[in-house]
Amino acid sequence: MDGPQEPSGSVLPPGSPLGGPGRRLLLLLLLLLSLSVSPEARADEADDDRVDSGWNNSWVLALKAHHEGDVTLILNSLLRDYDSKLRPDIGVRPTVIETDVYVNSIGPVDPINMEYSIDIIFGQTWFDRRLRFPGSSKVLMLNSNVVGKIWVPDTFFRNARKSDAHWVTTPNRLLRIRGDGRVLYTLRLTIAAECYLQLRNFPMDEHSCPLEFSSYGYPQNEIEYKWKQTSVEVADPKYWRLNQFAFVGLRNSTEIWRTQSGDYVVMTIFFDLSRRMGFFAIQTYIPCILTVVLSWVSFWINKDAVPARTSLGITTVLTMTTLSTIARKSLPKVSYTTAMDLFVSVCFIFVFAALVEFGALHYFSGGRAGKRPKLRHKGKLTCPFLQKSRARATARLLESTTSISLSGAPPAPGAGSGHPCLEGKDCISFFCCFEDCRTGSWREGRLHLRVTQIDSYARIFFPTAFVLFNLVYWIGYLYL
Repeated sequence: MDGPQEPSGSVLPPGSPLGGPGRRLLLLLLLLLSLSVSPEARADEADDDRVDSGWNNSWVLALKAHHEGDVTLILNSLLRDYDSKLRPDIGVRPTVIETDVYVNSIGPVDPINMEYSIDIIFGQTWFDRRLRFPGSSKVLMLNSNVVGKIWVPDTFFRNARKSDAHWVTTPNRLLRIRGDGRVLYTLRLTIAAECYLQLRNFPMDEHSCPLEFSSYGYPQNEIEYKWKQTSVEVADPKYWRLNQFAFVGLRNSTEIWRTQSGDYVVMTIFFDLSRRMGFFAIQTYIPCILTVVLSWVSFWINKDAVPARTSLGITTVLTMTTLSTIARKSLPKVSYTTAMDLFVSVCFIFVFAALVEFGALHYFSGGRAGKRPKLRHKGKLTCPFLQKSRARATARLLESTTSISLSGAPPAPGAGSGHPCLEGKDCISFFCCFEDCRTGSWREGRLHLRVTQIDSYARIFFPTAFVLFNLVYWIGYLYL
C-alpha cells in the first residue's frame, strides 16, 4: 500500500521555507516595517494636505488635492468642454465681479504732464459654474499659464495713459479655483494715470487724482462690478515717492456711465493729495520777499548818488524777472493766473515802483539843478505849466514843491491858460513852478507836498503796503 498522501490544498512542499513557520515570520517582518514609520513623517504628510491661500480670508486653510494625478484629472475634466470665449451665465444673468485693490505706492506726480504713477495689486472674484468640481472646500492653486484657458473679465483702466504688468521673474499673476466655481484672479500693475490738476491755488493747492476702471465691452446688463470691501487697503505711505505732495486719504465710488454702446459700471478710486510748500518757499517766496526789501535800501541812499540808486533799482528788477521765469518752469503752460504768479507779479510791481520813485525824484528835484534860472520880467515869475498858449516860451524848471488839491475845489475865477503866477500870491496851479509859491496865501483845502521828501514818504508807504498785501494774500489762500 502506498504511504500517507499530501493534502490536496497544499501548494508548497513540506520543506519549503515559506511554509508553516516561514510564512508567519514573513508576516511578522511586514508588521515591523509598517510600525517603523516615524510619527513626524505622518504629521508632515497631514500638514501637506493644508495650504494657506493668504490673500483673502475666504481662501484661508483650503484643502489641497491629495494626489497630483487627481488635480490633473480634475483640471482636464473642467477644461475639456470649456469655452473661454463665453462669460459665465451668459443669457441668464449678469456676471458679478467683486473687485479689490491693494495700493503698494503712489508717485511721483508729474504736474507738467498732469499724470501720476501708481503701483497696485488688482484682484477680481467671480463665480463660474462651469468650473465646479467635487469637494467645495478644495482649491486649485494654478499659475498664470491657465489664465488664457478660462474666461476672465475684460477690465481696463479708463484714465490710464500707460499700464505695465510685472513679468519678473515670472508673470505676477495668481489664479485660484474653488470647488464651488468661485474664481480668484489677481495681478500686479504699474499705471501712469491722468490727473488734471487745477493750479489756481498753486502752490497751496489740493488735488483728488482718480483711478477709473470698468469693463471694455460688457455693459451693465452683462457685467456688474462691486467692491469686495468698503475701503481700499494701502501700504505704508512713508515709502511712497510723492516728493512735493502729502497723502491725505482716499475714497472709492461706483458710477454708471451712459454711452452710445450701453451703460457701463465705472469704479473709481480718488487719491487726495495736498502739496507741500517747502520747496517753493525756499526757491521762490523767500527770494522774492528779500528782493523787494532790498529795493527799499535806495530810499536811504542820497538822491545825488545817481549811479548807486540806478544800479540797485535795475538789479532788483532783473532779479525779479529771473525769479518769475524760474517759478514758471515747474508748471504747465496754463492760461490762468496762479497764486504764485500773483505773488511774483506784485513783488515785481513793488521793485519797479521803487525804481520809478527814484526817477521821479531825480527829475523833479535834482535832474535840472543846474538849469533853474528864474525869469523875472517886471516883477513877475512866469509859470510854464500855466502858459500853455505860448509856443515859443522857454520851459522853466519845476521847483521842489507840489500842490495837490484834497478837496477837489475848482480853481478860482479868472484862472486860465497863460495866467501869471505872481510872487507871494495865490498859486492856483497844481504844480508850483517856483519856491515862492509855497510862501503865498494857500487856497483852503490845498495840501503842500515837498518833492524832496518823497524818500521819506516811501520809507513808510512801501513797507506798510507790502505787509498789508502779505496779510491779505496768505490769509486768503491758506484759510479762506
